[in-house]
Amino acid sequence: MIKNKHLLAKEQDYNPITWATTLSCAITGFITYIFDSHNIWLQWTVLFHLITGITASVLLLIYLVLHFRRTLGFRRISVIISGLFTLFLYLGFVYTGWLLMFEGQQENTRWIYNTHIVSGSLFLALILLHLLLHVTLLPKRRQQNDSVKCPSIPYKTFKYSLLYNILLQVIITVIAFSYQASLTPYKDTPAVADYEFSYGEHRFRPSQTETFNNAFIDQRQIANSHRCFSCHKEISEQWLSSAHQQAANDPTYVTNVSLLADEKGISATRYCEGCHAPVALLTGELSKGGRHGGIKGTPANIEGVSCLGCHGISALTHLKGVASFEFTPMQDYLFAQSRQPLLMRLHNLLLSVKPEQHKKDLGKPLFTDSKFCSSCHSQFMDKDMNGWGWVNMQNEYAAWLESPYSKQHQEGFSTSDEVRCQDCHMPLLSAADPSADLDGKIRSHNFPGANTLLPLLRGDKKQLEATIKFLQSSKLRVSIDKPNRKDAVENLLAIDESIRNLDEAPYYLYIGEKAKLTVAVSNRGVGHNFPGGSIDINQAWLEFLVMDAQGVIVFNSGLLDNNNYVDPDAYFYRSLPIDRQGQLVWKHDLFNRVGESFRRVIKAGESDIVRYSFEVPAWVKSPLTVTATLKYRKLNERYAKWALKDQYVKIPVVDLAWSSLAIPIKIRKEVEITK
Repeated sequence: MIKNKHLLAKEQDYNPITWATTLSCAITGFITYIFDSHNIWLQWTVLFHLITGITASVLLLIYLVLHFRRTLGFRRISVIISGLFTLFLYLGFVYTGWLLMFEGQQENTRWIYNTHIVSGSLFLALILLHLLLHVTLLPKRRQQNDSVKCPSIPYKTFKYSLLYNILLQVIITVIAFSYQASLTPYKDTPAVADYEFSYGEHRFRPSQTETFNNAFIDQRQIANSHRCFSCHKEISEQWLSSAHQQAANDPTYVTNVSLLADEKGISATRYCEGCHAPVALLTGELSKGGRHGGIKGTPANIEGVSCLGCHGISALTHLKGVASFEFTPMQDYLFAQSRQPLLMRLHNLLLSVKPEQHKKDLGKPLFTDSKFCSSCHSQFMDKDMNGWGWVNMQNEYAAWLESPYSKQHQEGFSTSDEVRCQDCHMPLLSAADPSADLDGKIRSHNFPGANTLLPLLRGDKKQLEATIKFLQSSKLRVSIDKPNRKDAVENLLAIDESIRNLDEAPYYLYIGEKAKLTVAVSNRGVGHNFPGGSIDINQAWLEFLVMDAQGVIVFNSGLLDNNNYVDPDAYFYRSLPIDRQGQLVWKHDLFNRVGESFRRVIKAGESDIVRYSFEVPAWVKSPLTVTATLKYRKLNERYAKWALKDQYVKIPVVDLAWSSLAIPIKIRKEVEITK
């Protein structure tokens, strides 16, 4: 009896603060669960839910240990069972609560959050049931004494808990207002004083970009990609290797955007920067006195196409490209502007335990649609830039729409067979990331494509190998037609040809005859035209080589010379843009472009037929080996040497597809005519 009284006294000592804190944890948790808004008061409520949750979990453990020690000998089975279930639920919501605090809400572990909500709610319900059973099942002798019905929870506990929670709400409200007052408002004015409206009243023209408030964007709202690294480590490392991150510091881009600024003024660089350096465009740097993204060390140059540069896109203004998107910055969590390590950790903690607004801002359904890519991977030039008129240039989205992969050109096009841009250029990868799906996969942010130059310049061997592997993934095919002969004979005997039972006629060549061979190049896996992108400076061509049995070259087309230039007579897949004087625009100075004198591409799902002819010399040794190889190089040599300057390197040539054929050589027998 004395021992029980001692335990009861201890239990009563812990009682007020334990239940007051538990109630505050429940109230703040309930508020954060039911309210879908994202305001400062609610975020402070989340933070206090974490604080009270930690405190309550410790106090409840002490209280429950004391309570079970004191009541272990009681014989009311229903009360004991309800108490044991309450303990089980306590362990459930405390365990999941601590997991959420350390790991946050993750897409592939949603059960943790759901279990926390359910177990916490049931814990409170069972506490009430446990108390109700305790009171209703009290012996009659104890029911007559109201003061001992619930000795471990006296009346003052309710009063204390009420006052405690009223005070807590006052504290949260005061802190929320004080925090709001301490924030430095975001700027919506340009970074450059006396910003020039060189292309009309629209602040971003000739770029097609819009913003949610028709104003400029504060640099803090778009140039903070480093803040994403702490939670999305693998995605961030992938992005750092991507062409997106290097879109502004790519030395060829630096050369071209600097040329544009010199020729037409920095305002003209808005045309390029919306896609290559959105930080510079949206913050209002691109005016006299400002710095474009090609200038080393600037935020725009460092960020390139930043995390928020893509994930901040909220809508598309049209599908013609030239940065045709609307930008909306994400809503801040607490301490988003701070660089103090502890506050940054608190910011990340709040974001991870309640990521709904973060996902809403940065995980829009638009990102899963191929048209999302059209904002920058489609391009046109108009009179404002070339002084001539509207010219359509690269348009990967339109090419994809016309392809079999979009299903847009077929009846009943809305099928699961659609292959989007994201399916090829953002393949699924396994990763330990909060955004990973139920299978633990994320979309790759390496963005595999066709840029072999940038990883070469940075010494990024892994990205270079991945790019080459992507280019060689059987998306293109080369085949050589056998030179089947209608005049072919197996021997000199006169027999009925119908009894030969051959599927096709034999093939061979005679010495001295003019051989005619056909090569088919098929675009069987690229979701748009091949080649794509900037096909005026990229280089794709067919190398055709004929050698005899001793390795002596009989005929060739498309070989590299000693200066690393491709045979000018090779069969190229490219565009040759021209200026208003009809001269080749070879420096990629697209502001001079008014059209093109030549263009050859292969549409998705289609083939191109190439014919070669050569004479079979008398000295060849049979058989001839014919090889056709589809070659690709990121830049043609002339442009590479001009644009890269002192950073010039020999860009690797990648064999995209190839085929070979051995052709027997015969000597034509003379036919003697006798009288």
